[in-house]
Amino acid sequence: MVRAVFPGTFDPIHHGHIDIASRAARVFDELVVAVYDRPLKSLLFSPQERLALVEQSFGGMRGVRVTMFGGLIVKYCQDIGAQVIVRGLRVFSDFEHEFRMALANHRLAPDVEVVLFITQEEHSFLTGSTVREIASLGGDVSSMVPPQVVGALKRRFQELGDDAPPLTSLRD
Repeated sequence: MVRAVFPGTFDPIHHGHIDIASRAARVFDELVVAVYDRPLKSLLFSPQERLALVEQSFGGMRGVRVTMFGGLIVKYCQDIGAQVIVRGLRVFSDFEHEFRMALANHRLAPDVEVVLFITQEEHSFLTGSTVREIASLGGDVSSMVPPQVVGALKRRFQELGDDAPPLTSLRD
């Protein structure tokens, strides 16, 4: 049995993530979608909120399990008996970052492979920060994220009001 892990912050989960995970679930016996609990960047949603949104997005999908993890991804893979890390590539510039991460992970755990899935064209522009910025400005993100994420984004930005954290700028 080949178990793969698709790690990410998923802040928030979007259709690009779901596409990569759905395709990976067809290739591997089990796909563990692993929500990182303590990234170095500041996030809009707490680890528990992100985990819940990801679980709702994959509820009932055959061969997919959702968990939370912390620490090194290769250590987590070894702990759960996963042989593969799944990552997605949107644009060419993603390759350099993913290439360096794959080499570092391979140095730490040569028994864990990295498999890259190229995103579908219609999702190539999607990033969590793009979704967050559009939602923070009152834009419609319903074509980019599942319905539960649309609602969570609206609630969060209403809660934050003028105290919303600064984001990248789509305003210019």
